[in-house]
Amino acid sequence: MQTPRLLLVDDDERLAALLGRYLHGQGFEVKTAHDGPSGLSRALAESWDLVILDVMLPGMDGFTVLRELRKARSLPVLMLTARGMDADRVAGLEGGADDYVPKTATAREILARIHALLRRSRRDDGSGSELAIGELTLQPRAKRALKAGEDLKLTTTEFDLLLELALNPGAACRREELLERVRDREFTSADRSIDVHVAALRRKLGDDPRAPQFIRTIRSVGYMLVMEEAAKA
Repeated sequence: MQTPRLLLVDDDERLAALLGRYLHGQGFEVKTAHDGPSGLSRALAESWDLVILDVMLPGMDGFTVLRELRKARSLPVLMLTARGMDADRVAGLEGGADDYVPKTATAREILARIHALLRRSRRDDGSGSELAIGELTLQPRAKRALKAGEDLKLTTTEFDLLLELALNPGAACRREELLERVRDREFTSADRSIDVHVAALRRKLGDDPRAPQFIRTIRSVGYMLVMEEAAKA
């Protein structure tokens, strides 16, 4: 099996060196960049399995790097947030990050998040080569979703969320079940990351939550993929 390649973009060179050595010892090839422009350039120029991206970067902040990266690449992105601030987490998820972790987290926790993201990005859900519901077409092995033939350019997490809903059309999926399936994380009432991912997914689908054609909110429960017939009713 090929060694997974990670790009670590962090201006704290000491922290990057320590984390890089730890991850190298865990079987990863790790390369680093220490400012936003060089991190973006390297992320676009080379092939990576995952990018670890700090929020606070000189030259170009992590949110801008993420936004520019998402225009061209859909690879998994784990964001490092200062002090685990809620505003940073929400902004990162809305910008297309697959997961986040505070910079105060242990190396083992960061490693666990990396393994979870890589596991999801490689997962074959056994749902066949293609799944079609109405004007949506999902290609699980390619992690690609199309609406009326147009590529939606979803992140790994957004695709997994849409696929999980599509595998249960017309049925309510609980937030805790979605979090465990899509984020490999146990649910807590304070974790609203699934809601942030749903909001991003709705924007890409062009879906109005007040009159949903694709994703309906089930109050106090979670979300449901609207069947085509129901959407027209």
